Order: sequence, then C-alpha cells, then structure tokens
Amino acid sequence: QYNSYTTEMVKAVIAGFHRASADTSVVACVFTAVGDRAFCTGGNTKEYAEYYARRPNEYGIYMDLFNAMVDAILTCKKPTICRVNGMRVGGGQEIGMATDLTVSSDLAIFGQAGARHGSAPDGGSTDFLPWMLPMEQAMWNSVSCELWSAYKMSRLGLITKCVPVLKENGEWICNPLVITDKYLDGGQLVYGEFKAGDEAKAAKDKIKSMSADFERLDKEIDNILWTFTNLFPG
Repeated sequence: QYNSYTTEMVKAVIAGFHRASADTSVVACVFTAVGDRAFCTGGNTKEYAEYYARRPNEYGIYMDLFNAMVDAILTCKKPTICRVNGMRVGGGQEIGMATDLTVSSDLAIFGQAGARHGSAPDGGSTDFLPWMLPMEQAMWNSVSCELWSAYKMSRLGLITKCVPVLKENGEWICNPLVITDKYLDGGQLVYGEFKAGDEAKAAKDKIKSMSADFERLDKEIDNILWTFTNLFPG
C-alpha cells in the first residue's frame, strides 16, 4: 500500500526518533522509505478495515500512537530531514511536514486525501500547512485534495529542494510531466504545474520507459549531513 504505516511501524518510528534523539553519536536523522514510488501515503487502510473497524477504543489508542509519532519527530533533539522518494500524501504528508527539512525526488507528489474520503486532515496538516504555505494556498491544498508537484512545493516553500532522478542519454532531465522551462504563461504562474492533454500522455509514457536514479537525491542529503556535522563539532 505505497509505504502506508501499520501500528507496528508507527511504534517503530517513535522508537527510532527517541533513540536517535538520545544518542550523542547521531548528528541528524534522515526519514525516508523503500522503493521509488512512495515515501508514505498515510495509514494502512487494510489494517483499518480488518482490525480497527468497529473497535473504537482500540482506534483511539492508535490515534494516540499517531500523535506520539508526530511528537517524536517534532521534539527530536537532532535535525530531521525527510528524504522524499515518491508520493507524500495524506498522513504521509503530515509526518513528513513534522521534519525540519525536506529534500525530494522531482517525481514526488504532495497533497492531502482526508476531505475526499470524509475525514479531516487534522493529523498535523491543519497546523503545518498554514505555517509552511501562504494561507489561501494552505486552505486550498487542504480541502481540494489536489496533488501538487515537488517543483511547485519547492516554489511555494513547503520543501527545501527537489532534484531530478531521471536520466536521458546520460544527462539528468527534469520530470517531463511538470512544466519547468517557463515561469509565466498568459500572466499566470505555471512553473511547477502539471502538463495536460497530449503533453501529459507523452510524458507519462516517457517516464514509464525510464528508471529512477536517486544519486543526486542522496548527494543532496549527504551535503546537508556534512553541513550539520561541521556546524555542531564534538
């Protein structure tokens, strides 16, 4: 389920950040996920349906754990970096925004899902989005459930940086599904917006024929870690 978090994973994230926070040998924490499709898409709906449905008390305990996970990230005494390798949506967006910095693959998408399915994005987004985005952009992103590109989120200031992860003839290329070669069109900001129509179809076909390479993403993370290491000697 695209790196959705189960109850056991929530507990593991809490333990991991608490351990890193107390470990004097740790300089910074990198929060990431496996694969090239998703960082995290929120809670595991299979577990919700098969275990938590009709168990409101247990679900209340689960939500306490979720809140503890967000708190563990926020209160970690080490700088926290979200390495976004793919979709960061719903609850995944909320735990990602709890980190200090975000460096993303330019194939990643960001957004909420709650309002589309009858729930409120109150696992953190109602706090984080207005802090990180202009107010009206925050409100629209929260309630519309639109998925926005990494380039758009970088332009708006929600993430620190996004980097290409696709190569063509040995050269890095920007996500072909996103407008990155112009800033304005007809007086409207278009940098970071998704292409549409035939352009979008051709871009999707192109992406399917290529494999993601996270070399530049990892170099950016390493550069941040090097900086933190030398800012905090000893």
